[in-house]
Amino acid sequence: MSLGGRLLNVFATPGDVFQEVKAAKVSTANWLVPALILIVVSWLSSLVIFSQPSINHQLSEITEQAIQKQVERSKMSEQQAEQARAMGEKWAGISTKIGAAIVPVLYGFVTPFFWGLIVWGVGVGLLKAKFPYMKAVEIVGLANMLSVLEVILRTLLVVGLGNLYASTSLVLFVKQFDPQNTVHSLLTVVNVMTFWLLAVRGIGLARLSGASFAKALAWVFGVWVAYTGLFVGLAFLAKSAFKRIGG
Repeated sequence: MSLGGRLLNVFATPGDVFQEVKAAKVSTANWLVPALILIVVSWLSSLVIFSQPSINHQLSEITEQAIQKQVERSKMSEQQAEQARAMGEKWAGISTKIGAAIVPVLYGFVTPFFWGLIVWGVGVGLLKAKFPYMKAVEIVGLANMLSVLEVILRTLLVVGLGNLYASTSLVLFVKQFDPQNTVHSLLTVVNVMTFWLLAVRGIGLARLSGASFAKALAWVFGVWVAYTGLFVGLAFLAKSAFKRIGG
């Protein structure tokens, strides 16, 4: 199977792709090429999304609301409030652009090694299999082609609906998404593309370790639930602490 075949077949027959990866020599292209594709597609997505007037207007409204809340908490004078708004709008635009440029790079290059370590650790340490760490990196890297598809789908949803928060998650059923609403934030976690990606990673772990798909998926899904719950909990605590300080 050619590299192009592996990149495409990971959507339809990931088990066959991963079986071939397991038997073949270590190939850097298996994780590097998907990472580069994901970065380029994500950058193009950002250009398309932030070229939409409706999205820029929504982003301005979100920034204004956040600044207004901070102004009310700090009890600033009118002059100080205007200066805060000007600085907030300036830095909001800069941070958005920096995030759109850097986050895809971090995701593309960090994910294969981070999740590769998880797959390798579970496979070798818990399932008692024997395979090189870089094989796990290749598996996770190839699975990231699903992330490329998610970026494309999200771009179409955002542009089509004119909603910056549109995604392949339960957020689609929320008419007025509020990023400050804990329930709304939790709905973003329930994402069909995320579950598909976890399933493909589970198939990869099953192929590398020789374990059943059910057992491999249980480990992959369990790890994801654990660290997602940790981050959600920390975010909730930080939000509560910020409210107490502001109040």
